[in-house]
Amino acid sequence: MEANNVEMSNSQINFHIVLYQPEIPSNTGNIGRLCVGTNSMLHIIKPMRFFLTDKLVKRAGLDYWDNLSIKIHDSLDDFLSEFPISNIYFCTTKTDRKFTEIKYEKGDVFIFGPESKGIPENILRKYQKQNITIPMSSQIRSINLSNSVAIVIYEAWRQIGC
Repeated sequence: MEANNVEMSNSQINFHIVLYQPEIPSNTGNIGRLCVGTNSMLHIIKPMRFFLTDKLVKRAGLDYWDNLSIKIHDSLDDFLSEFPISNIYFCTTKTDRKFTEIKYEKGDVFIFGPESKGIPENILRKYQKQNITIPMSSQIRSINLSNSVAIVIYEAWRQIGC
């Protein structure tokens, strides 16, 4: 199972989900499955702590992985050169701006950081106006990455009328 290049035209793509330096293969597999289910494209920014051929990626993505539109990027700058910053949202616990306060549009981009530390603070500061968060109790630092992606993507999907 390599990086598939299932072609989706821009009109078919609802959203772009970006995993910045992902660490846990089963989260990536689950997120790939969510992308197929929401007609979204998955982008992965290197480095990864696993191979896409990892059995945990495959198990979590089930047989949907073959239908996934995915692109691997060497760096965040490489990725950002392809999209207007106004349509990019950095998902983090380090802001007060709730993800429900945004009016999303088809083609929007959601960037999620590595599971153990999130998006680096220098990136969050640079793009502060694009930071969003999922509210949660003070008893936890964060929720699971694949759950976070599901929460955000389905709210955005609901807003565009899918």
